[in-house]
Amino acid sequence: MGFDFAAIAAKGERLEAALAEADITTLLMVLVQLTGDAALLDRFGGYIKGPWDYSESIPEDGKAGIRGRLAAVLTDHAASGRPFRPPPDATLLQKMMSVGVGEAVADEYVPMMREDLGFLEPDPRGICWRKQPDPAALGDFHVVIVGAGMSGLCAAVRLQEAGIRFTIVEKNDRVGGTWYENRYPGCGVDTPNHFYSYSFAPNHDWPDFFSRRDELFAYFERCAGRFGLDRLIRFRTEATVARYDEAAGLWRIAIRAADGAREVLSANALITAVGQLNRPKVPALNGLDTFAGPAFHTARWPADADLEGRRVAMIGTGASGMQAGPALAQKVGHLTIFQRSPHWVVPNPNYHRAVGPGKKWALRHLPWYAAWYRFQLFWAFADGLHQALTMDPAWPHPERSLNALNERHRRGLLRHIAREIGDDRELLAKVTPDYPPYDKRILIDNHWYKMLKHPNVELVTEGIDRLEAGAIVTRDGSRHAVEAIVFATGFEAGRMLAPLEITGRGGRRLRDEWGAEDPRAYLGITAPGYPNLFMIYGPNTNLAHGGGIIFHSECQVRYVLRCLRELLEKGYRSLECRTEVHDAYNDRVDAANARMAWAHPGMGNWYKNSGGRIITNSPWRLVDYWEMTAEPDFDDFLIA
Repeated sequence: MGFDFAAIAAKGERLEAALAEADITTLLMVLVQLTGDAALLDRFGGYIKGPWDYSESIPEDGKAGIRGRLAAVLTDHAASGRPFRPPPDATLLQKMMSVGVGEAVADEYVPMMREDLGFLEPDPRGICWRKQPDPAALGDFHVVIVGAGMSGLCAAVRLQEAGIRFTIVEKNDRVGGTWYENRYPGCGVDTPNHFYSYSFAPNHDWPDFFSRRDELFAYFERCAGRFGLDRLIRFRTEATVARYDEAAGLWRIAIRAADGAREVLSANALITAVGQLNRPKVPALNGLDTFAGPAFHTARWPADADLEGRRVAMIGTGASGMQAGPALAQKVGHLTIFQRSPHWVVPNPNYHRAVGPGKKWALRHLPWYAAWYRFQLFWAFADGLHQALTMDPAWPHPERSLNALNERHRRGLLRHIAREIGDDRELLAKVTPDYPPYDKRILIDNHWYKMLKHPNVELVTEGIDRLEAGAIVTRDGSRHAVEAIVFATGFEAGRMLAPLEITGRGGRRLRDEWGAEDPRAYLGITAPGYPNLFMIYGPNTNLAHGGGIIFHSECQVRYVLRCLRELLEKGYRSLECRTEVHDAYNDRVDAANARMAWAHPGMGNWYKNSGGRIITNSPWRLVDYWEMTAEPDFDDFLIA
């Protein structure tokens, strides 16, 4: 990994001042790595209570000492050109990780983090040929990727690095997937940006710690341009049918362009990267067809929508509602919010903060700073939360929390609600959940409670009975006059891969096997009877305990690349997951999910199908899934 010594040298005497805005805990990790001085961890570790920049209490003279010494070390390196020390060994790395997040990090994380921190060359997340495949075979091999969103672009970049031909089919006219389709006011990410980005394409210039939709969409467009993917994407084209041709050992993919033109593509392998949250779900409300005003889903926000000064209803208070509601309240004349059940809402001081120039400079120029900062976010927004989401069968209060840690989280969340709501006991009762934290997706506070106290905002918790031409009537007979309706009601997550019809070996149809809402796959990636079909963000790969969805997709893409490598290096035609392996894995998934928050008895959420099975969420920690997908076990496959 190279670093810009010229930029460091140019700072000269101003270097120490430039470090003042960077996170002190992250700077400490950089200093320890550059010097090997593990005593610094003992000296300052007791002051670090968490991974956030507001979770440390290092004395000011200690901070000054860290910055001063680091400035001297960096200046010396810039002047001398001496190489850096080798990456820390396993013992030191584990201690650094533990101090960096303020709690013990198990040694099982060391191999994964050596990779994610960039200590390994070449990057093992690429294809890493063991022997160069036959040039003719490589030239003839073709992959079709369905979807040019976050996962599809990730797969394309890695295939391009490997020299494997591919075509991307994208139904929209731009890349970006969900970040292209969702344009509602307030739309943004609830995962820290510096973790919500590709490992191979970090962005050190995010304007905010949690950026808005336009910045995210622009990031994915830049990635597509940087890697030259645009010319390989068939925009405004939808894959409608995919059929495995057993005689030829090829997938035949029927595609339809926006102008009606039809074509059949042939591919040695098919990768679906269509996401789980791209088919809007609108409730079947009585009288919806009689409503006279505009009514639309947040994911289909009209470009010409004009709600200024109007009476608007927002139905739904999940993730989209949390973001859209406060933005709408500032524009509309009156906002009536219809809530089925309240969500737990967590405060984060960084959610509305901009990234300062000093922090951006550190991310771009300081050796290892961006890598260590990414690890801290990984812990804060992923595996560091997992324990709080696991049911303790001996816990005496299962109706309100899952375990002792979950109870501590609950009490902190209740204090936040009470601080925000104040003396309004009626509103407090409406917004306080009666279920354990994390049973539903937990949300970051987007000034939600402050919005609910605005004079032009009303929160309605009574169920909806029917719609009329200019009103929503609730079950208690109340009539709420509205001129427009915004549905923040989520997506058809259970209808994975719809409307694509996939037919595998022997004429078996994936839709028949999955039914309307029971998708299953081995590792969420592959299914028996469908040779060389790979799913990215497939069944049971959604992350409800954290924000590492791009990390997860990179794990899946790595696994797919290893499978393609096996085909190409050994001259095989197909890989097909064994039925018994697939079924045993799904039994493990179901058993593990049964212990997680989202399986809490009586709890309804979009993670479950109508039969109560968790179909979207992964129960695994990221370290578990990373290990499962690092190298395929080809005994799990039928190979021909």
